[in-house]
Amino acid sequence: MIVFGSTLSPYVRKVMVFGAEKGLQLELQPAGMGRGGPEFMAASPFGKMPGFKDDDFLISDSSAIVAYLDAKYPEPSLIPAEPRARARTIWFDELADTIMMAAGSAIFGHRFVRPRVLKMECDHDAADAAERDLMPPILAYLETAIPESGFLVEDRLTLADIAVASPLATLGCIGVTVDAATYPRLAKWVAAMHARPSFAAIIAQDKAMVDAMGGPVPREALAG
Repeated sequence: MIVFGSTLSPYVRKVMVFGAEKGLQLELQPAGMGRGGPEFMAASPFGKMPGFKDDDFLISDSSAIVAYLDAKYPEPSLIPAEPRARARTIWFDELADTIMMAAGSAIFGHRFVRPRVLKMECDHDAADAAERDLMPPILAYLETAIPESGFLVEDRLTLADIAVASPLATLGCIGVTVDAATYPRLAKWVAAMHARPSFAAIIAQDKAMVDAMGGPVPREALAG
């Protein structure tokens, strides 16, 4: 099975971690940002990461891919069957894919992707505004949503944990982390999720990639 994309994308990382937690061997092939070739475009007609290939089955979108994997390889189940638990898992997946990504993309995009990858001018004001105005309500909600068990749904690891932890991992690669003094429960949860082998190896690779490309562009770099 092939996943097309880059794990700097939270969507791609979500799929790779989900597969690892199921004990699956998913092959990552670079794609996106103009890369990927015919197979990637066949899997993802609009060029969005991730694309996915399993023999002759092609599909894109991280949520569609993990739904396929959970149905084809039901053990261990990472998308609960119980109706309320399933609904909450899908809610957290959607929260990560939309609301968290809107904030995270503004920060990561302007401080790293635009200047380092696309060689475009970055908008530090937009990134600062997202970190100041968009992230705190998300973090405050998650601080109250994490049960004592340390898992978002059913007191066990599910897609909910994987999806929410993934964009926070991307932000961590450019030094944007959860303040433990303000959000102690969330900070502890993030540390535990990112320490899992499924996350840790990918995060180390992503951080090395970001550093090799120059890291985030500081505001001072705009001067001169």
